[in-house]
Amino acid sequence: MSATARLKHFGWGREGEGLTAEEQAFVLSRAEARFGAALKESASAPRLDEIKLHAPRVTPPASLPFCTSEHYDRAAHTYGKSYPDLARGIARDYANAPDVVAYPRDEHEVAAVLDWAGSADATVTPFGGGSSVCGGVEPHRGTHKGAVTIDLRDMGKVKEVDKTSRAALIEGGTYGPSLEAQLRAHGLTLRHFPQSFEYSTLGGWIATRGGGHFATLYTHIDDFVESLRTVTPQGVMESRRLPGSGAGPSPDRMMIGSEGILGIITQAWMRLQDRPTFRAGGAVRFKDFFAAARAVRAVSQAGLYPSNCRILDPAEAFNTGAADGSVAIMVLAFESADHDVEPWMKRARECCADHGGTPEASGADAHLAGAAGAWRNAFIRMPYAMERLILRGVINDTFETAITWDRFEQFHDAIKSATERAIVDATGRKGQVTCRFTHVYPDGPAPYFTFHALGEQGKLGAQWLAIKSAALDAVIANGGTVTHHHAVGRDHRPWYDRQRPPLFAEALRAAKKALDPQGLLNPGVLIDP
Repeated sequence: MSATARLKHFGWGREGEGLTAEEQAFVLSRAEARFGAALKESASAPRLDEIKLHAPRVTPPASLPFCTSEHYDRAAHTYGKSYPDLARGIARDYANAPDVVAYPRDEHEVAAVLDWAGSADATVTPFGGGSSVCGGVEPHRGTHKGAVTIDLRDMGKVKEVDKTSRAALIEGGTYGPSLEAQLRAHGLTLRHFPQSFEYSTLGGWIATRGGGHFATLYTHIDDFVESLRTVTPQGVMESRRLPGSGAGPSPDRMMIGSEGILGIITQAWMRLQDRPTFRAGGAVRFKDFFAAARAVRAVSQAGLYPSNCRILDPAEAFNTGAADGSVAIMVLAFESADHDVEPWMKRARECCADHGGTPEASGADAHLAGAAGAWRNAFIRMPYAMERLILRGVINDTFETAITWDRFEQFHDAIKSATERAIVDATGRKGQVTCRFTHVYPDGPAPYFTFHALGEQGKLGAQWLAIKSAALDAVIANGGTVTHHHAVGRDHRPWYDRQRPPLFAEALRAAKKALDPQGLLNPGVLIDP
């Protein structure tokens, strides 16, 4: 349906993409050192011709020629990119493949799919770029007759640019690179760069309340939404385009983070920025992670608002090649399209020095060199590693949360200990748990944990679930959020139910009933209809 290279039916990115030989050797060497064992492939990725799919249970009418039930399209839209998705892919389990994949080219065709799905009693799952890591795009049919997936990849245009207000009207299926390329001609940028930037869409970012490039101030896509237009089974809902409003609960905020259960986000007016021309950045070394965290708190509470202010604990820094494992690393950067940022960088380095931080060389291109550059490269390439390591029985995944500063150190230790115990309980051997910050606020950080375990083929999904469940039990018990920017999906749903106020759940169900009375949109995500 699209001229671009196809997304893989298994694994991260597009067909033909993956780790280089050098990158794979580095990742494997770190993993073998971690577990003290040679790691040989004990499973294989599923070839497309090995995947068996059930016969389609619903058939679209001839009036919807942009719908297909071709084998690749159905297989590639069965799962997102989470660890359990890969585990089921290795097992050749594609039982939940959609019956039909729709590639609408405009809003009228989106509405036509919803109308047909309603008459055919088929669930509808919005796909975005399919980069969900929390079970958010897998079709669930339940008691309905069929399952349809909607992919907006052919709705990828920047339709209008308002340079005066610095905003643009952008279609929901626009992928990150295309969005930025279209804005570049106007000297503007959205500057929202999640790790999935190349393989995710504006509509997906909004529906999942995705986090992006900025570690402070503009941390979530919410901050850039000026107005939204959403197609629901009951009609179109569009908010007024305004810089701000105090007129009751925001209709935009109801759709931001709704994860496809209320409607399909077809376009949005987004707040933009001039492209930055002033930059300063670099890395700062600390003797331990908590010292680095105290420096982050000082920077965030000073109102400096760096674009990057992430810290890696010593093990995380070692695993990514940013350091030798003896120090924690802060990756610090400022940028502006208007003014020199060196005074802000100077003050941030002073905050770091107050907590024992020792800076590496800084400057306009320092984020591309040294520890900061090593981390940046590892961060971008990290998702490709999972699909290689799982074939060797390695369980590696992440979870992110947020907590206030007064509770952070105790919270960190409790989560790390609970996850380490769960790894031993699930696999019978020690693993590793590391931590970094992805985003920071004056009142608290967003810690991002990574766990590594050596599992057993055939049991990887169950072992992963035991570890992740224990970790999230600890997160909720210690007052954190089940997710800071990865969304809820189905994987996080049990803990979201514990975090969310019961009366809010009732209000959300009422909104769902008003907009989707048949309960067809992404059932099982956020609430049960």
